[in-house]
Parts: sequence; C-alpha cells; structure tokens
Amino acid sequence: MRQHDKLFIGGEWVTPAGTGTIDVISPHTEEVVGRVPDGTAEDVDRAVAAAREAFDHGPWPRMTFAERAAVIGRLAEIYAERQGEMAALITEEMGSPITFSNLAQAPQPLGMLQYYAQYGATFEQEEQRPGVFGPVTVRREPVGVVAAVVPWNVPQFVTMTKVAPALLAGCAIVLKPAPETPLDAYVLADMAREAGVPAGVLNIVPAGREVSEHLVSHPGVDKVAFTGSTAAGRRIASICGEQLKRVSLELGGKSAAIVLDDADLASSMGMLAIASLMNNGQACVAQTRILASRNRYDEVVEAVVNMVNSQPVGDPADPATGIGPLVARRQQERVEGYIKIGMDEGAKVVVGGLERPHDRGWYVAPTVFANVTNDMRIAREEIFGPVLAVIPYEDEADAVRIANDSDYGLAGTVWTADTEHGMDVARQVRAGTYGVNCYMIETGAPFGGYKASGLGRELGPEGLAGYLEYKTIARLG
Repeated sequence: MRQHDKLFIGGEWVTPAGTGTIDVISPHTEEVVGRVPDGTAEDVDRAVAAAREAFDHGPWPRMTFAERAAVIGRLAEIYAERQGEMAALITEEMGSPITFSNLAQAPQPLGMLQYYAQYGATFEQEEQRPGVFGPVTVRREPVGVVAAVVPWNVPQFVTMTKVAPALLAGCAIVLKPAPETPLDAYVLADMAREAGVPAGVLNIVPAGREVSEHLVSHPGVDKVAFTGSTAAGRRIASICGEQLKRVSLELGGKSAAIVLDDADLASSMGMLAIASLMNNGQACVAQTRILASRNRYDEVVEAVVNMVNSQPVGDPADPATGIGPLVARRQQERVEGYIKIGMDEGAKVVVGGLERPHDRGWYVAPTVFANVTNDMRIAREEIFGPVLAVIPYEDEADAVRIANDSDYGLAGTVWTADTEHGMDVARQVRAGTYGVNCYMIETGAPFGGYKASGLGRELGPEGLAGYLEYKTIARLG
C-alpha cells in the first residue's frame, strides 16, 4: 500500500495541520491501496501563502518564457521516464483499463509538457504594435496564484491542462487533487522538485469539498481553474464572480455521434468504441448519444451492441480488458439508477441492464438503450458510465438539430464516407471539440465547451492565454 503522511507545500514535504486521512480504494478489489492526509483549511492557507511568496518575491515569474520552458522540458524528460509507473498507478487508483492508461492517462499529460516546453522556447513576453499617436507595447504577464481543482476520472490529464500552461506563464499553483485519486499528484510533486521547479511554485493539498471551497474563495488566489461537474462549476463561478476572480471551467457533456447513412459501420465501430466508452464511460467528452437515421436504425443498433459486446469487462490491470469498474460505489449506484430511469422512461435495453457482471468491485454492465427520444433523462443528463443511447433521426438536418438540442456543448463526432461533407456537418454542431470519423484531443489546439460545458479554453496557445494578463503600454517620444 502506498502511504503518505505529508503534504507538498513550499517545495518541502510538511506535516499536515490535522490528523485526518483519505483512504484510496481500488475499484476492482474494494481494498485500500493508498492513504494520504486529508488537508484542512489551515493547510490550504499555508499552501496559498507559499504560492503567494513564490509569485510575489520568487524568481519564477521574473524568469523569461524560454527559461521557464527549459524547466518544463526537464520535467517532461523525467515524466517520460516514469509514464509507465504513472499509467499503472492511475489504473490502480480509479479503475481505468491499463490499455487506456497507457494510451492517454499518462502519455497525454507528457505531451502537454512537451508542447508547452517547445511553445514557450520562442514565446515573446512583449509585442510591439503601431498606435495612433505612437508605438504601443503589449506585455503578457502571469495572472498570479492559481487554484487548480481537478477530478478523479483523468487526474493527470486534467492536472496538466492547468499546471503546464500555468507554469509556462509564470504562475504559482495550489493543486487540489480529488480524494479518490491523490496518489498520482504525489508522483508529480517528486518530479517537479527533481526538475528544478522553485519552491512554492507547485503546492499539493488533497482534500474534500469544504476545503476545496475554502481554496476557491481564498483572497490570496488570483485565478481558479476547475474541471468537474456542471453543478460544482456553477458554484465556483458564483464565488469567482463575487470576487471578480479569473476563472476557467471545463464541465460536463452529453455529446452526440451522428452516424450518416453512408458510414461504413464495420470500420467506424472500432473508433466509436473509444469515443463512446473510453475510461469505462467516465469521460466528459464521451459520445453517449448515438444518432442513427430511421433508414439504418436497426442496423446501427446491432452494430453498437456488437461493439459493446466486444469489450471484455474485468480487471483493469489486464491488458485484455476493455471496460473496468467505476471509480466508487456511489458512482456504480448512480449509473445503475440511470439505467433504471431509462427503463422506466420506456427505452429498450438491448444489451446490459441492472445485472452486475462481477460480484466484487464497482462494476456496471455496459448498457445500450434503443428506442430513445432526446427528451428522455438518459439522453439529456450526464450519466458518466458505460451507458449509450441510440436515438433515431429523420434526415441530416434533424440529426444536427438533435445534436444541438442539449444543455451541453463539449464534444461530438460525425461518421461518414465523405469526410468533406463531414466537415460541413461539424461546422453546424455547437460543440467545442469535434471529430470526423474519429475523436481526439489535440495538445496544440483549444479544448473546452459551449453552453453548460464550461467557460474558457485549455491547451494550445489559447490555454496559455488563460493564465496571462495583458498589459498595454503606450508612449510618446
């Protein structure tokens, strides 16, 4: 069992103010696999004070972008050496299949570090522009102390969407990992110290919801970067709005995969399996609404069922596993509750249902619903599990209408033999990230959503911009 009794504050492992602990429980075995301190408000105060000192008086914000990029590059090299360890640890913490952890949970955070190390090497802090009365200097400065509050589903991915650009910008960070998955953050702390990130620039305090709110509302924090539920995002936005504090929110989704009549189902289903069932369905970008025309509806339903049945359910550490357990018993019960809701609403279970595939572990049977209408709760609310709804449409315009008829707008896909036509469809759907015959998140391009899926963008140049203040300096003579 991995056991930690310290918090990472001010570049050192320090004794927590309280005596509470957080048990990390394997979703597969239901056994404790790790234990960390349960941070208190006093611990948050110390972490913010350390970040404040590092930002207000330390070297990090005063270094050039190229100098900070060099440190991030060293961090990337260290991360690359330990990415296999990181992938296995995340699988142990939250049940992500090891194949997905090796594909995304560790490599994508590494890619973000590599991207911002390269991007920052030539990034200019000041830009000269001609003005009406004389030259104007536009200067880019770090926003300040950042509170990064991250969830459990892809813990290093969402951590790095915040930490990597915030580091490059010159910010100091207080990272609050989710109580379900704090262990990977401890590995990151070791790496950051080895890479030469100055003391206080990265601080880590695992804690629960009440302490998270203390961090978000702390007067020493200049910006909050949050990934999580839309309900929590609304609360954070209200706090930041009262304080006029910078905030970025990456929230929920209920994304639609539009299967056009010319799509090759045999070739599409392999990629759609990743797009719809990645990480056991615990992904905000998951394509959980599958839209099929009435002309091919039964054929698409059959193809989706075969795709789901091709994903072995079992031990997430087994490379043969396609779908593992959910992160916690409460999540298992939540997803089963939605399966029952779908049945009560009149949708038809064509595979899966309420019978659990394993007696031990927080497993849910991967489930496909047919005869779903877009007004059903299973079509409108984020379930966050391996539950798919196949919804019929009349024609292409109707498919686009259904895709857009959602409170969310995070992601989406279209599946077609004509990729240029697929691009036309993509332009009509109000979602922040989209794929034609695929779904992927590009490190060098913005990631985020429309509507209730959040505020702001992460990754790419736009992700760095979210951690910068822009100052205009005009001069005469």
